[in-house]
Amino acid sequence: MIFSNAGGRREYLLLKRIEDLGGFWQSVTGSLEADETHLQAAVREVREETGIVASEDDLIDLALINTFEIAPRWLVKYAPGVTHNEEVCFALKLEARDLEIVLDPMEHVAFKWVLYDAAAPLLRWESSKTAFAATHRLL
Repeated sequence: MIFSNAGGRREYLLLKRIEDLGGFWQSVTGSLEADETHLQAAVREVREETGIVASEDDLIDLALINTFEIAPRWLVKYAPGVTHNEEVCFALKLEARDLEIVLDPMEHVAFKWVLYDAAAPLLRWESSKTAFAATHRLL
């Protein structure tokens, strides 16, 4: 979950998936590629999905791992028999939210910065809501 405390308010960056991928709002997400650590994957996914360049040291480990069933349409990406996935959750604090956000048009069509109360109802998946709440609790 990417957030900024700029202007004395904590705002969160949400990305809207393309319609073919559900059309819902979410944070940066992704999967491990060959020989990647979770931190490396998180840094790569932030860059690919937003254009924001972060380092592993910039990420905040939320000490949260969500386990969920893989949607049937995505099972082909996994080894035979794999039905569940683990999502290791990180947060990224930006000092300013005026960075240029560059979306991957194959994944997302829009972004917005929102306050917690406005963002929470927009999230579709319980795993996203859990990570979002953990990020919100950070001081």
